[in-house]
Amino acid sequence: MTGECSECPNSNSRNPEAVTRNHNCDQPDSHKPFVFNPRSWVVFGESSASTVSVMDIARPDLLLKRKRRFVAYVVAVLVVVAVGLFFVYRLKPAAPTVDRSTIWPDTVKRGPMIRQVRGSTGSLVPREDKLRLIPAETEATVTRILVLPGAHVEPNTVLMELDNPTVSQEAMNAGLALKAAESEYHNTQIKLQSDLMTQKAAAATVGSDFSQASLQAQTDKALYDLGVISGLTYKASQSKADELTTRNQIEVDRLTMNEKVIVSELAVQQSQVDQARALLQLKQEQMTALRVTAGISGVLVDLPHQVGEHVAPGTTLAKVVQPDQLKASLKIAETQARDIQIGQPASIDTHNGVIPGRVQRIDPAVQNGTVTVDVELTGPLPQGARPDLSVDGTIDLERMADVLYVGRPALGNENSTLSLFKVDADGKGATRVPVKVGRASVNSIQVIDGLKEGDTVILSDMSRWDNVDRIRLE
Repeated sequence: MTGECSECPNSNSRNPEAVTRNHNCDQPDSHKPFVFNPRSWVVFGESSASTVSVMDIARPDLLLKRKRRFVAYVVAVLVVVAVGLFFVYRLKPAAPTVDRSTIWPDTVKRGPMIRQVRGSTGSLVPREDKLRLIPAETEATVTRILVLPGAHVEPNTVLMELDNPTVSQEAMNAGLALKAAESEYHNTQIKLQSDLMTQKAAAATVGSDFSQASLQAQTDKALYDLGVISGLTYKASQSKADELTTRNQIEVDRLTMNEKVIVSELAVQQSQVDQARALLQLKQEQMTALRVTAGISGVLVDLPHQVGEHVAPGTTLAKVVQPDQLKASLKIAETQARDIQIGQPASIDTHNGVIPGRVQRIDPAVQNGTVTVDVELTGPLPQGARPDLSVDGTIDLERMADVLYVGRPALGNENSTLSLFKVDADGKGATRVPVKVGRASVNSIQVIDGLKEGDTVILSDMSRWDNVDRIRLE
């Protein structure tokens, strides 16, 4: 079917079919001929041709439906992805697996519990009353060493010999000074005794004259009463008797005073003699001390000197102890020492036997975070026990009658809330639970809340799994 140009008056624009023909209308030369078919327009120009696609029939409602369907699909996909991500986020990670042989489990029990504290750094030390430190009494030089540390010694065993010529000279001078003081004492004593005898003779003469005058006075009084003698004669004899009475009393008092003077002067001389004797004794002891003896039966544990060495006064020459008279000195952490009291029972482990004992002394000072506690040993010492031997010790603080308790965890303090893994009933896993604990001992701790009798918990260090609440056991 042939169509006409829409711009020509004779064209048939209502014909739906396409035809091809030569367009000879009276249009200008610029008007282009064309070929029309139902699917496309083909436009022929002078030097090119172009094809333009067109829809058969315009349907806007179908395009809107397609857009809505596409949007619905996108929204559905986004919802599904969001729900999936939500559930993935809510999923918990798989419980980690722990080797059963690497954990330390324990079962919660009910019954008596002994509270104890441990001193892991301690040693055996000599008792103060069974230890002898031998000091140098004077400056001296070591000339001989006769016994070495570790040897058994007796009180008279000579350990070493010293030499000091000055001490020997001073001892000789002290001896001579003592003899001079004793001679002076005897001379003074003889002189005073001689003076006393002279005084006694004079007093005896006066006493004799006094007695004679008294008798004469009595006689003259009788004669005077009879009228034989005059009153003047009687008064003269009575006056003489009174005078001699006074002189006799004076002589008696003088004699008593001289005896006291003699005692006083002899005491002064005696003090000088005693002083000289004490000085001589001191020098003799210093001379004797140049031969150093053990002084007690025991073991020589220290002799820190060599032949030819010069020692000053007060320097420790040797140390002797009685090996069967020892005590334990324990170092207790200051946080655990607050409940320790004198007299509490203790056990000392020498690594070759356990010795019972009791607390004897608690050091009031804290050194390097520890308190020193001395334990008196009440049992026999095991073989090999010796001074400075390293020991461990436990002290019993109290006995708790009926409590719920479990082994002490590797990490955790008393009177706190711990986070422990409780083993499942089937033993294949463990769940973290909070546990409130009370008083603690060396190897056990009181359970207040969070566990019941028969529960099994893991006591070993589980800090590696702090970020999980459950583990599997294999």
